Formats: sequence, structure tokens, C-alpha cells
Amino acid sequence: MSHLTALRVRLVRTLVVFGILLIASLVFVSKIFHYLTSPLKSMHVHLIATSPGEIVLVYMTLGAAVAIGLTIPYAMYEVWAFVSPGLTSFERRLAISMLPGIVLTFIAGVVFAWFVTFPLVVHFLIRLTESQGLLVLLQANSYFSFLALICLPFGLACELPVVVFALARIGLVTAKAMRRVRKYAYLIIVIVGVLISPPELISHLSVTVPIMLIYEGSIGLAWVAEKRRKARRSADDAANHLS
Repeated sequence: MSHLTALRVRLVRTLVVFGILLIASLVFVSKIFHYLTSPLKSMHVHLIATSPGEIVLVYMTLGAAVAIGLTIPYAMYEVWAFVSPGLTSFERRLAISMLPGIVLTFIAGVVFAWFVTFPLVVHFLIRLTESQGLLVLLQANSYFSFLALICLPFGLACELPVVVFALARIGLVTAKAMRRVRKYAYLIIVIVGVLISPPELISHLSVTVPIMLIYEGSIGLAWVAEKRRKARRSADDAANHLS
């Protein structure tokens, strides 16, 4: 019961932080809206609303998304504070070193998708539609849903190397095992990439190829982590032998 009480307190604190950040996000939501729609301005494409209250829904969705992103670091701290008493000293040091990497790689993935993948996909699809003589008018809610489907998976995928490195340091993942299941991992990446990207080849490649490269980089990091783990084990064995 004491653990459940402590967990409830941490959840309440996290929700309070989320609420504060949600209010702050809604204050600046208009500027966020105009910034995220800036790629459309250069292509002279306009957003439309199909109901009077759609802009309210869009603003609330944007504010909630920004608030969730800003709350994640604090939520990770609360999770760390809750589980750290049950970890060994090595696991605590590893977790502390991993937390900043998870946050930074998530941000890096979202930034890469926003500045590279998303403009490429949107520009291609809009120009393809216009080449067929169609007038492009995007529904606001659909545009931001499409934006989330492109950017968020990249943020999550970029966290894979950090997680794999940490798991390899404690012996739960090996580079050999990742190479052995590579074909299955590629199959999953292709399926997910096809599901979250528009139904045409350029969009599929823009999503799947970078994630495949991230997977290959994760194999390399797992190999490095294994070498460090073996070196640490050898050092510990030598120290125990001397003692």
C-alpha cells in the first residue's frame, strides 16, 4: 500500500505539471499553429475548417501535444525516483546517463522529421495532386494528424539506439541477436512505415529508410556496449581475484 500511495502521489504531481504546461501551451497556441502551417504557405496551400468548432479542437489538440512533450522529462524523473530504490548502483548510474539521451534523441528525431521528411512528403504529394488538375484544400484537423503521424514515429525510432545501448550494457540485448532478427525487424519497419505514411513510394521510402539506418546504428551501439560490459566484467573479476 505504501508503494501504491507513493505512485499515486507521483501521478498526481505529473498531472499537475501537465495541467500547468497545457495552460501555458494554450496561451501560445496561435503562434504554434502558424509556425506548424508555415510549410504550406510557400506552396500557396490553404487549410479549411469543415465545422465552426474545428479550430477549437485543433487548438486543444496542439496544446495537449505540446504539453505532453514538455511533461515527458518530468514524468521520466518521477518514474526514475519511484524505481531507483530497487536498482543496483550500476543500474542507477546507467539509467541516469540514459535519461538525457532518450529526451535528446526524441527531440532530434522530431526535428529531423519536421525539417527533412515532412516537407519532402508534403511537397511531393501536393505537387502530385496539382499535376492532376485538382485544387488542394487541406482540412486543418487532417493536416495536423498527418503531421503527427510523420514526426512522432521518428522521435520514438531515434530513441532505439539509446535503449539498445542500455539493454546491451546489462546483457539483455546482443548485436548478434539483433543481426539474427534483422529481416523480421525490417519487415516490421516496412509494415509500420506503410501504415503511417501516404500511399505512394516516395513517402514510404522517406519513412522506412531512415528507421532502417537507425536500426543498423543500434546494432553497432549494441556491439560497443557488449565490449564495455565484458571489459567491466574482466576488471571486476580481476579486482575480486586480487582481494
